[in-house]
Amino acid sequence: MAFFEIKNVRIIGIASCMPKHVCYTKDSLVNDKYNADEFIRSTGIESRRLDESYTTSDLCVHAAEKLISDLKWDKSEINVLIFVTQGPDYLCPSTACIIQDRLKLSKECYASELPLGCSGWVYGLSYAASMLSRGTVKKGLLLVGDARLFQKTTDPLVGFAGTATAIEYSEGATGFQFHFGTDGSGYDAIIIPDGGTRNQVSQSSFELEDVDGKKMNRLESRMNGMDVFSFAISTAPKSIKKAMTYFNRNLSDFDYCILHQANIQIDEIIRKKLNLTADKVPYSLKEFGNTSSASIPVTISTQLKGKVENKHTEFICCGFGIGLSWGTVMFSTDNLFISDLVEV
Repeated sequence: MAFFEIKNVRIIGIASCMPKHVCYTKDSLVNDKYNADEFIRSTGIESRRLDESYTTSDLCVHAAEKLISDLKWDKSEINVLIFVTQGPDYLCPSTACIIQDRLKLSKECYASELPLGCSGWVYGLSYAASMLSRGTVKKGLLLVGDARLFQKTTDPLVGFAGTATAIEYSEGATGFQFHFGTDGSGYDAIIIPDGGTRNQVSQSSFELEDVDGKKMNRLESRMNGMDVFSFAISTAPKSIKKAMTYFNRNLSDFDYCILHQANIQIDEIIRKKLNLTADKVPYSLKEFGNTSSASIPVTISTQLKGKVENKHTEFICCGFGIGLSWGTVMFSTDNLFISDLVEV
């Protein structure tokens, strides 16, 4: 059973960064494949942020610089850096190492990269929290996001975002309670077929194939929508319920349930399965689309700003997707700092 409890650590701040350029669904879906109004009704996505001139690391660095400045952190005291993305700058070296230098963090900083998608923020949180929980290091950054991995012409769900979550050692803090799961038999439900060592890049990687009516090459992300839909609506509510049962919690304990922003149909089914009222399940989908691994911190920072900064708040969050993998985390914040949205 993948249940973990990590104490003496807390989240103190979150920042998000997105491109200034807004891509409106009604403008971008002018073709025979999609009806824009129908697409908006079924996904809940009216606009996204896109700009091919930015990588994931660019957006995460901007978010981190803003958060570090707002919190007035001394960069020399940041000794843990976890970077979560499906779109690193290079196959090697690790982009986490590059970010350490770009942020001018200490050369004694632990920097590591985690290649996960929609469950990535929860997984990354467990990595960072475990590093900090003993108190030998005091401050850490979790940088999570995705950009330029998907083609805007073939993936009208996806928006670009980079986020920074500030985590610190705090003796006596209740910390985090996790539940994780993996079903690798569904690895190909969301996949980029070529580019790794299994199927290396070749001339055929660039040849167009018909994938569910779309012309795609083998270096573009493809998804079996029905498999992902079935997985999400079944697995996410079960994970949330398992976590609450194991740690003896109730949904009434929580102020907010933050779901990965898959699409409105999936998230609404999960919300209703959990019998949660709409005010407890905020969405960032309408403005920003599916921001992959960044969607949970994006939702907190854009939808709850002005609501959680000066109070005690109880969160339960669930990420689910590529892998197939999923993770649920329960935690509380006191006077959470949320930076203004960084737009570049």
